[in-house]
Amino acid sequence: MALAIIEAFPTIEIIHNAALSEYTNTDTGGPADWLAFPTTVAETQRLVQFANQHDLATTIIGNASNLIVRDGGIAGLVIILTKMNTIEVQSDAIVAQAGAALISVSEKALDESLSGLEFAAGIPGSVGGAVFMNAGAYGGEISQAVTSATVLSTTGEITVLDAIELDFSYRHSSIQDAGGVILDATFTLVPGEKATIKFKMDDFNTRRAEKQPLEWPSCGSVFKRPKGFFAGKLIHDAGLQGYTSGGAQVSMKHAGFIINIGNGTATDYLDVIKHVQETVFDKFQVHLETEVRVIGR
Repeated sequence: MALAIIEAFPTIEIIHNAALSEYTNTDTGGPADWLAFPTTVAETQRLVQFANQHDLATTIIGNASNLIVRDGGIAGLVIILTKMNTIEVQSDAIVAQAGAALISVSEKALDESLSGLEFAAGIPGSVGGAVFMNAGAYGGEISQAVTSATVLSTTGEITVLDAIELDFSYRHSSIQDAGGVILDATFTLVPGEKATIKFKMDDFNTRRAEKQPLEWPSCGSVFKRPKGFFAGKLIHDAGLQGYTSGGAQVSMKHAGFIINIGNGTATDYLDVIKHVQETVFDKFQVHLETEVRVIGR
């Protein structure tokens, strides 16, 4: 397989037995059997088709900001899309490839005096990951701006899905159910006053810096908001801030975050998550469902 995959894609950067801890925001995660960095849609499509033809499991990753890769790593082929990062303005719309940083898209909207992505100014994810999970913050969600997305199916076909077909709901899109790879997304925005847009973005970023432990490696907000509650408050009220397992710790700055305080592993993260879920349920009979994706062996 080593010779076959390298010979098949001589122009694509492909790494064997790559440590995924170098690419995740938690600085944790075991090795990928094969790690590829395509730069075009065609390369991504060919990689997926090659993997199907050779019965090679395929996992697609953006910038791994809301992801925990288990310490056993990931079998088969892992594709990271961060080199597919073009952002184009088309009148009042922005078309961004999946690997583009969502922050960069919001900054492009600001440059063009387009409103609708202010809430995304500090979200560290990629466009693909943000659409996949309908990312949101400060009352805004991706579903409010995305009108279509180009998707590569698990069998290698490319289709365009509109907002209805993407079936957005809280931290959910249809891609989670059907599988496939988001290749790009179209954000339809509205003209606005540049100063007003910048004020909102600066305000959100200031609030984020004040309340979130941005100085530490983390996977962002770990838990979904349970109906009628706030995850961070439940964790705080359960006295769990500062709880530590190995190198993973419930942040003292924001109870909804788990940070890597040094040499943490994915297992440490999962141990903390389990303890938080069990403790909150014991105290309040509320089950905290993870927002972060957990993958790997």
